[in-house]
Amino acid sequence: MSSVKIECVASEGFRIGESPVWDEKEGALLCVDITGRKVCRWSAATKQVQTISVDAPVSSVALRKSGDYVITLGTRFAALKWKEQLVTTITHVDKDKPNNRFNDGKVDPAGRYFAGNRRSIYRLEKEESIPDGMCIDTEGKLWVTCYDGGRVIRLDPETGKRLQTVKLPVDKTTSCCFGGKDYSEMYVTSASDGMDKEWLSRQPQAGGLFKITGLGVKGVPPYPFAG
Repeated sequence: MSSVKIECVASEGFRIGESPVWDEKEGALLCVDITGRKVCRWSAATKQVQTISVDAPVSSVALRKSGDYVITLGTRFAALKWKEQLVTTITHVDKDKPNNRFNDGKVDPAGRYFAGNRRSIYRLEKEESIPDGMCIDTEGKLWVTCYDGGRVIRLDPETGKRLQTVKLPVDKTTSCCFGGKDYSEMYVTSASDGMDKEWLSRQPQAGGLFKITGLGVKGVPPYPFAG
């Protein structure tokens, strides 16, 4: 049986870290800090994090088939050229709702970028944790991060049965994805928003980026935006 190992690879103190996605070409993990208004890229080779600041809450990032990335920025879909640190609006929705914003986004197998606005959420378990970001492995099982639950759980989507639980050293786990050379590593983002000094003193890695190895399963590579 595999031995699970959890490592904080970047102690960035994200306010709300979200939307991790593996960039195989760059050997890097992309994610966003929603309220921190920045897109981040952690290099597996250098172990360093690069960031690009943006002008609105950024809720997701995705690969682009033609190169670089696309992001959901406020209520805009935008292109992001990393080297130039250039953000260009592709389309703008809900212009008459300045207080609205995209909450999350994902590319489907057909290369379409779907994003949703903020909406109601539902409790998952007795522990009062909330289901947040998720991903799927090659066996068709679902991995779900539990916000305020400090863990990632593996579920059978057909039966709803919990198959595995991985506890992390922070409560506010937000999203997950598989990455690494063979997609056998899992990356988990977290948040620090809403935590007071005492809470943060107990969880100094809150808002960090975590890598989990030894799960014994591999993930599915991300789909790139076709546009």
